[in-house]
Amino acid sequence: MSDKPFSQACENNKRPILAVLAQVFDRPGVVLEIGSGTGQHGVFFAERLTHLYWQPSDRAENIPGMSLWFADAGLPNLLPPLVLDVTQDHWPAGQYQGVFTANTLHIMAWSEVEAMFARLVGVLAQGASLCIYGPFNYEGRFTSPSNRAFDAMLRDQVPHMGIRDITDVTELAERHGLGLQADHAMPANNRLLVFKHHL
Repeated sequence: MSDKPFSQACENNKRPILAVLAQVFDRPGVVLEIGSGTGQHGVFFAERLTHLYWQPSDRAENIPGMSLWFADAGLPNLLPPLVLDVTQDHWPAGQYQGVFTANTLHIMAWSEVEAMFARLVGVLAQGASLCIYGPFNYEGRFTSPSNRAFDAMLRDQVPHMGIRDITDVTELAERHGLGLQADHAMPANNRLLVFKHHL
């Protein structure tokens, strides 16, 4: 359908991300995707990771667009999307064996990132993995000129946005019982961080 939303970035990064997710989410279970956006990732991953139930979620305004992708795909393991604002007090009931989010931390305000981690612990099963895809700084430094330019563009749009430093993210995660297990290099100066819930 021509009116489906489309992200070229999703098309570009879905295969490298899948290669990591297939290793991390290697057992049957339910994976919550935070910030599903257009829905392209959900369709691609659910179609190929058939041992998983994929649970998309996002703010209410993004649900209709992604639902067009999901309706076309008709995948039995792709669950109906949930409305989720990371700052809301009540998250979806239940325990998830995994959580995935892509290109969200640099869009959220830092207070929203903090809220997400604080509420994640209430829905993660023991030993669950959290995978976060996106650009990150190291020791306060940009990893490329393109990331520096991207950060400047974000901050020009809304001052609370910007590329996060991996140290800040890992320290925040640790405070909520999530230890960094792996840091994978991805195309276009992005990373895929894998955390394990150990509390």
